Amino acid sequence: MLPPSRSEPSPSELVDPEDEAPEAAEAERRETVVDAARHGLRLDKLLVELAGEFSRSHLQSLIEQGCVLLDGRLADTASRKVHVGQRVQVELRPTPQSQAFRPEPLGLDIVFEDAHLMVVRKPAGLVVHPAAGHWSGTLLNGLLAHHPGAAALPRAGIVHRLDKDTSGLMVVGKTLESVTALVRAIAAREVRREYAALVHGEILQPARLASIEAPIGRDPQSRVRMAVLGSGKPARTEVALVATALACSAVRCRLHTGRTHQIRVHLASRGFPLVGDTLYGGRPALGLQRQALHAARLGLQHPVSGEPLSFEAAPPEDFAAAWREVAGSVDLMC
Repeated sequence: MLPPSRSEPSPSELVDPEDEAPEAAEAERRETVVDAARHGLRLDKLLVELAGEFSRSHLQSLIEQGCVLLDGRLADTASRKVHVGQRVQVELRPTPQSQAFRPEPLGLDIVFEDAHLMVVRKPAGLVVHPAAGHWSGTLLNGLLAHHPGAAALPRAGIVHRLDKDTSGLMVVGKTLESVTALVRAIAAREVRREYAALVHGEILQPARLASIEAPIGRDPQSRVRMAVLGSGKPARTEVALVATALACSAVRCRLHTGRTHQIRVHLASRGFPLVGDTLYGGRPALGLQRQALHAARLGLQHPVSGEPLSFEAAPPEDFAAAWREVAGSVDLMC
């Protein structure tokens, strides 16, 4: 087992507050007759004047979807010029974002649940929170379908996240009291989050990786990547070597902070990118096409009763098979 953290929490560790999810708007139809002042205006610019609460790009997409009529005929070109006397009609369909916070039954893999919290086993490939390109089918959508109270909670009760292709355990609050207590416990490093990972390279000096303390921030060269930066937020990861074989190493990691991509960035910064993690220099190997990271153990105090809770999750078969190639029969979290 990795030793417990004794560092004090900082305010930056608190989960950022999030506004209540907007309810999806019903489709609405609006129309106007082009006057002399708007003669010669581009169609998409006219729509901006008619429905300024929507972005121009969304209004352009409505034109492409056949939601705009000029004198009763479909208009399919955003740059088309309108003329005096023309009647413009538009069906204002909601944006994908406005529809994101909807219940969707997903068949969640629930490890533990009571009236206050639940622990779920997230499969690789499941997105936790709606974002560009993933406005539905997320864990949040599944939580909204699972229990009615989720709709009244920030992020439907989600207090920490796993990357899309990372598998394993997550805790979710079911009441505002529990969400608040869990957020504070994570900020105070009172929630134990331990991971198993497979990296490229044979780690010959494990002591150099035992505790990685390096600030993490958004990579200035790529908005989809994070990086070790002097201007980043403090981040600490403990790493314990399990075995090396086949030019790879099996390691166990414990998070003391929760920065985006933290384990991936820290290990890659030391020359040991995760197997399959192409974003940070890894490549497919050992039969894995995704990043080799699994949230294997979660420990916390119940936010209401104070009872100590501890959970372990076996990895999915692709990760388990790869782990056996490097570490043999060694259990992930012994």
